[in-house]
Amino acid sequence: MKLKEDLVLRHVGDDHIIVDPGQEMVDLSKVFTLNDSAAWLWEKLAGQSFTSETVVELLSSAYNIPHAQAAGDAQRLIENFEKNGLLNKDTDAG
Repeated sequence: MKLKEDLVLRHVGDDHIIVDPGQEMVDLSKVFTLNDSAAWLWEKLAGQSFTSETVVELLSSAYNIPHAQAAGDAQRLIENFEKNGLLNKDTDAG
């Protein structure tokens, strides 16, 4: 899977938001707010294919948390990204 390449992460004040810069007018229903760790992951994963295990490894090493906790967090994040249309599926990674 890959993050949608036409979306951009912006830091506005204390918030991290994902926007579609191709919109003529900003549709606030299509602006997504990320917490610090999700924004960090977005930056790490941008432009590359990844698997859920990639996300688990990044979380485990960066936050020094157990693999099981990182796996649960990664699953919730990926499900949230999928639900909100922030991912492109590809055939290179699962």
